[in-house]
Amino acid sequence: MARTQGSHSDITGPKVRDAALRLFARHGFAAVSMRQIATEVGVQAGALYNYTPDKQSLLFDLLKGHMDDLLAGWSQEAAHVDVTDPAAALEAFTRFHIRFNTQRADAVFISYMELRNLSPENFDAIGALRRDYESSLEEILRRGAQAGVFVVQEPRITAMALIAMLTGVNTWFREQGRLSRPEVETLYWNLVRHSVGT
Repeated sequence: MARTQGSHSDITGPKVRDAALRLFARHGFAAVSMRQIATEVGVQAGALYNYTPDKQSLLFDLLKGHMDDLLAGWSQEAAHVDVTDPAAALEAFTRFHIRFNTQRADAVFISYMELRNLSPENFDAIGALRRDYESSLEEILRRGAQAGVFVVQEPRITAMALIAMLTGVNTWFREQGRLSRPEVETLYWNLVRHSVGT
């Protein structure tokens, strides 16, 4: 089928991903059809296949893109942190995680809620990226425990618990709410540091 007039891959491709992200977050992956995504973008349903092979690939691209951005963002943030100071590194991770994720609520939501809809191969690929990110925090906790700065018995489990707590901010935080994002970061940093005994 011919591409819709005025449709270009560098314009329509991102629109397809943005529409899919919104629809998956609002209705769930299983309930959204390719036709609905096409309608949201303003192209014919057949035209979507110029931008993605199928809905499974579209979901995988969204989840992988989110994880790639998260890992790259933390890598950039960590480059400005004194790795010899575990407390400073932990605070930087805490603030980064909240700041990054609260600006991407839909992407975070489907990253957790739609994992079950990935094919086994795609699930494993996303799982590996998630473990890379979790390992960054685990290493901070492990260094802090070894230095006597943190009281942490199980760095791996503690890392996953802290990430779950920090990600939970997305369920209630609103830009126009009573607390600003920096205030929320500080509140959660206090919770995190007390939880590891610093």
